[in-house]
Amino acid sequence: MAKVKVVLRGHISVPADRVTQVREALPDHIALTRAEPGCISFDVTEDADIPGRFNVHEIFENQAAFDAHQARTKASTWFKVTEGIPRDYQITRV
Repeated sequence: MAKVKVVLRGHISVPADRVTQVREALPDHIALTRAEPGCISFDVTEDADIPGRFNVHEIFENQAAFDAHQARTKASTWFKVTEGIPRDYQITRV
């Protein structure tokens, strides 16, 4: 039986008054996530055309790895910096 990967795609819409904080917290968030067991890829990039939009694309090797990532972020600086910011994500399993 093949492993089912978890793929998250979408974006966060950061208000103008919080963009600087998000930009500052992002490198650590990316580095910590990419170091997690089961993280296949993790990219967050600022949209060139829509101010305040950060596009997100993540792939985890299985549900357990994705769940561990979600749990870790709940106690992170990233969570505090982005708390309450609207997210539009689609999660698929492939």
